[in-house]
Amino acid sequence: MGRALVLAVLALLVAAPLARADGDPASDFLLGQPSFIPFDDGVPKAYAEQLVATIAAAKARGYTVRVALIGRPYDLGSVTILWRKPKRYAPFLAQELWFVYRGRVLVVMPNGYAIARHKTLIAHEQPVLDRLRAPGHGAALAAAATNAVVRLAANAGVVIEAAPLGASSKSSSQNGDRVKIAVAVLVVLLLLGAGAFVRRRKRRPA
Repeated sequence: MGRALVLAVLALLVAAPLARADGDPASDFLLGQPSFIPFDDGVPKAYAEQLVATIAAAKARGYTVRVALIGRPYDLGSVTILWRKPKRYAPFLAQELWFVYRGRVLVVMPNGYAIARHKTLIAHEQPVLDRLRAPGHGAALAAAATNAVVRLAANAGVVIEAAPLGASSKSSSQNGDRVKIAVAVLVVLLLLGAGAFVRRRKRRPA
């Protein structure tokens, strides 16, 4: 009985993130890290690291933003209807994150950009993005996102430069570590709770 219960708990832990990943992958990733960069969209590691480091540099100087790169319809999970519609997807994504993160959310698709907070585009920042060239795909998509972060920060009075190619951000690795630790703690607590439940049942008189 006890072994079956533990296995059931572990199965639920595995199934939950898989179910969420089918919905809206970016909303899962951006809960605990500053960027969503799909590994199979052809973005070279150096360009991905440059984006993450630039986001960290902006945050260190007072401009906070989380960035989602959407290079193809698959990256939207079950909301592919919003493909090539960044100005609709950005408010949707920002709303998904609202209970955990209430700051700016930048969406970069091959055909354009959008920046939102909660359910709406940020009216005084969106024009900065509307003047930029369409991002493109792969390395160009990530480079365009990095440039967009620099331009948006400058618009807010925060002057930064794009991080060198290949630059890494300690904050991003620390965020990843925090997420892993939180998941590990949750698993331990669930297993301890399951064990206590089984022991209480065994003590009950027949």
